[in-house]
Amino acid sequence: MSAPVPDPQAEAPRFEFEGDEALRAPVTQALRRVVDPEVALSIVDVGLIYRVRVGADGAHVLMTMTSAACPVTDVIVEDVQAELDRVLPPALPLEVELTYEPPWTPERMSESARRFMRW
Repeated sequence: MSAPVPDPQAEAPRFEFEGDEALRAPVTQALRRVVDPEVALSIVDVGLIYRVRVGADGAHVLMTMTSAACPVTDVIVEDVQAELDRVLPPALPLEVELTYEPPWTPERMSESARRFMRW
């Protein structure tokens, strides 16, 4: 029997969002399409996104990795940029910032992701 797949609609994202409320859902859906290839789960469900700010001067994503030594950091950041470029206004500058403070912990994962990982 296979593990249940997390339901992205079952839980609200656990990151701060600042900006036009009309962009909240498209931004969240775009970030849910980015998968951490090491665990095969959305970066939203893994809890890698800390904050998204969208304003007239640009968009800023503050995120982390499960480890500072994550071998797929570049891939995930590129995927975040590509997915957000699809939903944000054209020519809006986008910055993705990595931080390791506070460090990622499994408690950041959604309940459905923890069930999927059997944690």
